[in-house]
Amino acid sequence: MTTEEQVLADTRRWIEKAVIGLNLCPFARAVYVKDQVRIVVSTARHLDAFLDDLDRELDLLVATPAEQIDTTLLVHATLFPDFEVFNDFLNVVDDVVAEHELEGVIQVAPFHPLFQFEGTEPDDVTNATNRAPYPTLHLLREDSVERAVATDGGDADAIVERNLQTLRDLGAEGWRALMQKP
Repeated sequence: MTTEEQVLADTRRWIEKAVIGLNLCPFARAVYVKDQVRIVVSTARHLDAFLDDLDRELDLLVATPAEQIDTTLLVHATLFPDFEVFNDFLNVVDDVVAEHELEGVIQVAPFHPLFQFEGTEPDDVTNATNRAPYPTLHLLREDSVERAVATDGGDADAIVERNLQTLRDLGAEGWRALMQKP
């Protein structure tokens, strides 16, 4: 059984080695080193309780200045072992954001250990751009994303293309080696 401490450690290692280390998110380093990234490990035993966790984290994020919490990662180690179930659940997540009247304020980026983009094979290394050690909902402030993209040249599509090329250059073996536990 995975402990909360292990989930946090694995998530931090992924952020440091992949997200920041490979520069998959060019604006992650600044908020991470300023301790403005909140990582919450949910221990919900069912979807309703996980949705309660999501409600709380959305409320906390919008009520807290970005200088204190700029972004939140809501992680669950066991609730979504199947990527398709997780992917379908994202429709519910969108509804929750809408219920909170946060469309255009908060966006949610999904990460899953088995993430697969439509039209790719499961072993396509480019899927790793959205692979994390555990199913994760990344709650992002839209205004922070817009500022960061503008600072990085204003072209979000260029960032995506750069990430895909980074992973192609790294290759599947390189990704596996990067994600190995110490």
